[in-house]
Amino acid sequence: MGSGSMDMLLEETAADRVFLVCDPFIEKSRKVAYVTERLQKQSIAFQVFSEITPDPGVEIVTEGVRQITLFKPDLVIGFGGGSAIDAAKAIIYFANKGGYLENVDFVAIPTTSGTGSEVTDFSVITDKAKGLKYPLVDESLMPKIAILDADLTLSVPAEITAITGMDVLTHAIEAMASTGANDFSDAAAEKAIKLVRSYLLTAYKEPNNLEARQKMHDASCLAGIAFNNAGLGLNHGMAHAVGAKFHIPHGKANAVLLPYVMGFNAGCFDELTENAILYARIARLIKVDSQSVRQSALNLIRTVKKFNENMGMPVNIKSLGISKEEFKAELDAMAEAALKDKCTATNPRKCSIEDIKKIYTHSYFGAVGRTL
Repeated sequence: MGSGSMDMLLEETAADRVFLVCDPFIEKSRKVAYVTERLQKQSIAFQVFSEITPDPGVEIVTEGVRQITLFKPDLVIGFGGGSAIDAAKAIIYFANKGGYLENVDFVAIPTTSGTGSEVTDFSVITDKAKGLKYPLVDESLMPKIAILDADLTLSVPAEITAITGMDVLTHAIEAMASTGANDFSDAAAEKAIKLVRSYLLTAYKEPNNLEARQKMHDASCLAGIAFNNAGLGLNHGMAHAVGAKFHIPHGKANAVLLPYVMGFNAGCFDELTENAILYARIARLIKVDSQSVRQSALNLIRTVKKFNENMGMPVNIKSLGISKEEFKAELDAMAEAALKDKCTATNPRKCSIEDIKKIYTHSYFGAVGRTL
């Protein structure tokens, strides 16, 4: 559902009580009025839970469960970026599991174009005390309705546009490379990649370009559909681990790691694998292919790096301000967490803890052959 759908939704819904999940900025900036003014107009009772932070933690979800249990809504709206929608999913999930909530509908309204959480049965919650991220995967986490209104993204800062846009690209590439990929997930992923190729830099450079914003919103949704059906890969497993340890935004971690994980999967730095053929196919989609499979895969990797550079994104982990000593101290724990991550299970190339440590080291320096 697109622009104007919120009015239609509330006209058709039988909801009497709405629990709205968002972050503090959404509430303070009055963007929340996009929902609340419509609720007030229709005399629908509502409560705003606006305590969501980036990478929502267990304690926030626990408080959300407490509040939703007291309010007893029949409709929950997740309104904001991926963190708000993921938190709303987790709150509903645990409230249902505890027997505190039943027969509640869930609507997702993304205000950024990145996670695709509005069309997935995934949610990621962080245990900040342990420095771990836990992916929840359950069919009950899928929103009943998603509203894609690009007007809500016009105020998104350039840096966030870059981070979320590279998240979209990572989702689509990993979905295509996943061992669970199929014709239907490939169709959604391929279209998402083409949209990113054509519109991400425009959305970054021209923030008020509504066409580019809507196309990136569509790309995010399509990539979400793709990975929800096909799965993801090692890039996400590693991003979850390094993001939890060093508090790196998820999309930024994905963007930094992507060239190095693709290099490993394709065998560009040891012996070429069959995965290089898939990356050569993606290179054709964005018109950077060459006559050889290896060169086409390398061209794709270089194009991803160029996207990062053109949007002022870091090109390696070191440039995020993490010292070599800090990174080395967490390397073993991150590699173990990445290998155990559910996303890693569908990576196209089998990997060991030692492989992951090498990729992390490669990603830290942005060069092969360096040691921590």
